[in-house]
Amino acid sequence: MDRSGKQKLVSEIQETLKDAELVVITQQSGLTVAQVSDLRRKMRAAGAGYKVAKNRLAMLALKGTKYEGLEKLLKGPTAIAYSSDPIAAAKVAVTFAKGNEKLKIVGGSMGADVLGPDAVKALASLPSLNELRATLVGLLQTPATRVATVLQAPAGQLARVFGAYAKKGEA
Repeated sequence: MDRSGKQKLVSEIQETLKDAELVVITQQSGLTVAQVSDLRRKMRAAGAGYKVAKNRLAMLALKGTKYEGLEKLLKGPTAIAYSSDPIAAAKVAVTFAKGNEKLKIVGGSMGADVLGPDAVKALASLPSLNELRATLVGLLQTPATRVATVLQAPAGQLARVFGAYAKKGEA
């Protein structure tokens, strides 16, 4: 790769990291092209991205961003997973690492806070933003459903009482 290609890659990574809420650093020793492609596909499906870059170029890209603290994690064959959702990249990376021992979570960063591998795994166990929204909507709808049921109950009981009296009067 020539100098202009490297500069383009560095600026591309910087642009990507500006919108990211979470960055996860992984080590990928021995992954095949098919496995990396599968990981990228899963990342895209979750709204995240996965970028393999030389450590030197990645360090240059991290300079001037809120993720400068990650430079010390860039040792060996590393890659960067990122997402605007604060959980998506961690979920996909941790799930993939469980099924493939060749991918190792080195650490990550949420804003300026550098996270260790255990913190990234704990973050991955949290429900996603969409799951939290669904839970919240469910909690908000439940009281309304209960109120409607309670309001309908007296009318139903009254109808059953009238029905019983009607049957008694016929007999």
